[in-house]
Amino acid sequence: MITDVVVAGGGPNGLMLACELSLAGARPVVLERLIEPSEEPKANGLLGQVVRVLDHRGLHERLSGSPHPPRPNSGYFMFGAMGLDLSLLEDSPVYALPVPQRRIVQVLQERALELGVEIRRGHELAGLSQDDDGVTIDVAGPGGAYQLRARYLVGADGAHSTTRKLSGIAFPGVTYDRMTVLSAHATVPAEWVDPATGALNVPGHGAVFPFLPHRTEHGGFSYAPLPGHPPLISTTEWDTPATDAPMSLEELRASIRRVLGVDVPLDPPDGAGPHVLRRLTGGNTRIAERFADGRVFLIGDAAHVYAATGGGPGLNLGLQDAVNLGWKLAAEIRGSAPAGLLDSYETERRSAAERMVLNAQAQSALIAPGSDVTGLREVFTELLGDRSTVQRLADLLAGADVRYDMGEPEAHPLTGRFAPDMDLDTPAGPVRLAELTRNARPLLLDLTEEASLADAPALRHDQVDVVTARSRIPTTPTALLLRPDGYVAWASASPRPGPAEIEALRAAVQRWFGVITPART
Repeated sequence: MITDVVVAGGGPNGLMLACELSLAGARPVVLERLIEPSEEPKANGLLGQVVRVLDHRGLHERLSGSPHPPRPNSGYFMFGAMGLDLSLLEDSPVYALPVPQRRIVQVLQERALELGVEIRRGHELAGLSQDDDGVTIDVAGPGGAYQLRARYLVGADGAHSTTRKLSGIAFPGVTYDRMTVLSAHATVPAEWVDPATGALNVPGHGAVFPFLPHRTEHGGFSYAPLPGHPPLISTTEWDTPATDAPMSLEELRASIRRVLGVDVPLDPPDGAGPHVLRRLTGGNTRIAERFADGRVFLIGDAAHVYAATGGGPGLNLGLQDAVNLGWKLAAEIRGSAPAGLLDSYETERRSAAERMVLNAQAQSALIAPGSDVTGLREVFTELLGDRSTVQRLADLLAGADVRYDMGEPEAHPLTGRFAPDMDLDTPAGPVRLAELTRNARPLLLDLTEEASLADAPALRHDQVDVVTARSRIPTTPTALLLRPDGYVAWASASPRPGPAEIEALRAAVQRWFGVITPART
């Protein structure tokens, strides 16, 4: 029996892809070498547009533990350890969801199992060969070696991806070996914590605000009091002597003394753990030479890695890779994909990866030690009083500046961008636009006068859902065609679109979802 898709890697990205494939009707099998999900503390949250992506799949409520939709940060944030006043913006794109990576894995695994995904723990990709019809996959499992036959293989197996290496895909980029990051869960004096702001008031130095990187001319410091966990304390230094000694709290205390110029008492963390106590030296910024090789695809860290910039950039980007690829791969398996649809995965996600490289490199330059960097930061601080500068940097941080080419030269400003959320009144009752996308199907939202688009026979497509509604804000677009990944393929501002716009809509439907055939009744 041939499997639709084998996903190598059962971390957040692989599980997200499996969910997307299953929602679109494909049958994935996930191979994960670990018998149980890792308890090692890794990413501590999600930042930017990915938070809204998860809301579109009904996962935000599960991860946040709140029934409320995501709300943007409209106050204060950081870029390169420099303050961004997001209150200057009419609509902040910076969304944050503080949740440990192991909880993300738990929620995504639960969702995958609900959707019928087969997850094989303790099974690892060992070899592959492909032909015109599929991929033969060698697997090392607890019971010994065996083979799987699949239409496609997707590598979600991390920065050291076996999938990428077996496919002969190069991983060019830059290795940084000057930077050392020390991190540990530890307790700090309770009286140093400001109950109003949560800031850590360090005697002899000043306030360090929670979750925001703090830069001095000697390095970086951060204080992250995650709910339900001991604070995570981190330092970043450059050109420190190499050591093979085990990481210790005393090493972190000494680093803090060098970075801040004062002592910060640290005691071992409370609770059973697992607790962070690690030293990371150097880092990589790399993008795979190609994201696909025949019937093999790469997502997440297998396709791109970034030197630390804060905000978990790899996880934010990888989850969106999964949502971009899932519906396209499923359409190809169904036989309904238009020509070039799978090629658009690399085109679109490479551009997003390159923007993240720009983000990483710019922030790395701004947090480096030295008086010359301090001078650069002083000039930069003056620019941060300008609303347009704050908007540009906030969009870069959030990934909200990504705009895909939808093939329409005179497009509505929303075309190619992730859809804005809207409060809508539908025949079934009030709903948010994000709640209409939980099934991961294409959606035509008709807000026009007299539902002029919903009733047009020439636009009916068996893969596209049509919803008529009224927006509670009359200045919103009058019609949107959404791809399953939440990006706008076509939009109109006309109360009643004319023949030219309807023809553009028809072309967009066929470009992304295939030849228009009569809708199912």
